[in-house]
Amino acid sequence: MNWRFRVPDGEAIEFNDGHFGRQQFVAGRDFGDFLVWRRDDIPAYQLACVVDDAAMRVTEVVRGADLLKSTARQILLNRALGLGPAKWYHCPVIADSSGQRLAKRLDAFSIRALREQSKQPEDLRRMLAAVSPDLCR
Repeated sequence: MNWRFRVPDGEAIEFNDGHFGRQQFVAGRDFGDFLVWRRDDIPAYQLACVVDDAAMRVTEVVRGADLLKSTARQILLNRALGLGPAKWYHCPVIADSSGQRLAKRLDAFSIRALREQSKQPEDLRRMLAAVSPDLCR
């Protein structure tokens, strides 16, 4: 059986992001109840992140902007578990020229693939500058 976290409908979850500034998501409107425990007896992403961060005493979380809404969910879980929230910083997501997000699961720019192609660090900097000039300033 899957276990879901019931969100407090209508509650505004607010936090200050180190890059994007003040963020606000409304539970039940911007996101709904979410999975915390999977039927295969494994914790789901949101719960795993919160528990891992607490166990490692993480106080600052840096990740991609595509996970801004996840931060609101994790703030709710932190509160429910009696844990203090971290400081958040969400980086712009790097995309290729077609707008496709560069991701490990798509083998985009994996270190292994780059090494197999005999790429050097300066090659990677040039490639990143081509797809996201602001990143390389």
